[in-house]
Amino acid sequence: MYAYLARRVVHLLPVMLVVVTIVFFLIHLIPGDPAAIMAGTDATSEDVAKMRHLMGLDRPLYEQYGIWLLRTLQGDLGNSIFLGRPVAVAILERLEPTILLTAFSLIVALLIGIPAGVLSGVHPNTWLDKLMMVIAILGVSIPAFWLGLNLIYIFSYKLRLFPPGNYVSLSASITTGIYYMILPSISLGFGQSALMARIVRSCMLEILAQDYIRTARAKGLQERSVIYIHALRNAMVPTSTVIGITIAVLMGGAVITETVFNIPGVGRLVISSVLRRDYPVIQGVILFIALVYVVINLLVDVLYCLIDPRIRYE
Repeated sequence: MYAYLARRVVHLLPVMLVVVTIVFFLIHLIPGDPAAIMAGTDATSEDVAKMRHLMGLDRPLYEQYGIWLLRTLQGDLGNSIFLGRPVAVAILERLEPTILLTAFSLIVALLIGIPAGVLSGVHPNTWLDKLMMVIAILGVSIPAFWLGLNLIYIFSYKLRLFPPGNYVSLSASITTGIYYMILPSISLGFGQSALMARIVRSCMLEILAQDYIRTARAKGLQERSVIYIHALRNAMVPTSTVIGITIAVLMGGAVITETVFNIPGVGRLVISSVLRRDYPVIQGVILFIALVYVVINLLVDVLYCLIDPRIRYE
C-alpha cells in the first residue's frame, strides 16, 4: 500500500506540471491588458508601458513562464496585481466559504442521491423508480445558476423563509451560518444528487442480481440487511469514485453559485480576477482546483480498501 501511494504521488508531479503549463498559456490568451487596467482610464501609452515593465509583462512569454514556473515549484504563487498581497493568502482568505459550500452541497447530494438510487434499484420499473429517474433527469438538466435564481425568488422574495444570499461564518454563529448555506447548497448539490442516484441505481440493479444476494435471502436474512449491508456496501465501491469526483466538481462549480448568492469565496475571487485580468490569482486558483482533483482521486483509491477489504494494492 505505501509503495503504491508513493508511486501515485510521484505520478502526480508530471500531471501538475502539464496543468501548470496549460493554465499559464491559456490565461495569457484572455483578451485585455492588465497593465492598462491597472494604470487607469486616463493613463497615457507611456504610463501603460511603464506599468507593463513593472509587472514584467514586457518580457517574452517563455521568460514569463520560466519565472512563474520556478516560483510555483518553490510554493510561491506570486502576488495579486490588484489585491496587493500574495495569491496564496488571498486564496486562504476566501477558502472557508467555498469549503463550507462544497461540504453542505455534498451532504445534499448524498442525502438525495443515495436513497433515491437505492429505492429505484430495489423497485425497478415501478412508478417509484420512474419518479426518481424523472427527478434525476431534471437534476442533470437544470443549470445550477437557474435553480439558484428560482430558489431565491420563491423562498426569499415570495415566502421570506431564507435570505437571498451572503455569508455568515460558522465561527460567528453556527446556526446562522448553516441557515445562510441552505439555498446555495441545494442549488449546487441537486444536480450532483441526480447523477449519484443514477449511478447507485445501476450498481444496485447489478448487485441484487448476484448469486450471493440470493444466498443471503435463502438463508432467511431480513430484506433490510440484504439491501443495506450486503448490496449497498458493495455498490459503494464504484459510487465512491462518483463521490470523489463530485467533491471536485462542487468546488469548481462553486464559482457560479457563489456569484448568484453573493458568497465571498474562491469562486467570486476567480470571477473578479478574470474581469480585472489578474493573471497570478487566476493561475493560482485554477492550480489549486486541479490539485484538489488529483488529491481526491488518490484518496478515493485509498477509500476502496476501506470499503472492500478484498481490494489490495501492490
